[in-house]
Amino acid sequence: METATNIIMLIWALSEIFLLLKMRSGKNDEKGKDKKSLSYLWIVIGFSIFFGIFISKANSFPFYSNPVFQIIGLAFLMLGVIFRLVVVYNLGKYFTVDVTIVKDHKLITDGFYKYIRHPSYTFSLLTFVGLALILNNWISAIILIFPVFLMFFYRMNIEEKVLKDQFGKEYEDYMKRTKRLIPFIY
Repeated sequence: METATNIIMLIWALSEIFLLLKMRSGKNDEKGKDKKSLSYLWIVIGFSIFFGIFISKANSFPFYSNPVFQIIGLAFLMLGVIFRLVVVYNLGKYFTVDVTIVKDHKLITDGFYKYIRHPSYTFSLLTFVGLALILNNWISAIILIFPVFLMFFYRMNIEEKVLKDQFGKEYEDYMKRTKRLIPFIY
């Protein structure tokens, strides 16, 4: 189990580093809309993962005793990574790690975007929930999920403002028929 977890976490880390290095806005894109949220996000994620793992190793505050939850956590971790990459692939040239409007930007409303406006964050959060389940520590779970969710919430507000400014009523109508992160709920 530990080997599988380490392999998936390595794939997760490498995929995020790849996105950070290769999926930035281009020369012709409208920049300056990010409000440094990408930097803040990386700081929060680094802090959460480091201290979440550190605390799980230093203290025992389990929230389950059935090992099947570790397998569920591993599945969440793996599915979160895979589906986030699928979302990035589906957005294609419109995906950037920094909040940007690219040249000839179009609003994507199919695939996962038919139901939720921020599927990339949904699947990132699924990955963090998976890691929390694997670590089986209440304090670690809070450290892993809560700060990351707050940072995603901050960033979603920035992104939605930028998209409303760009697409106007089209985006406002889209917001009325979709949820932010969880289909039919939120």
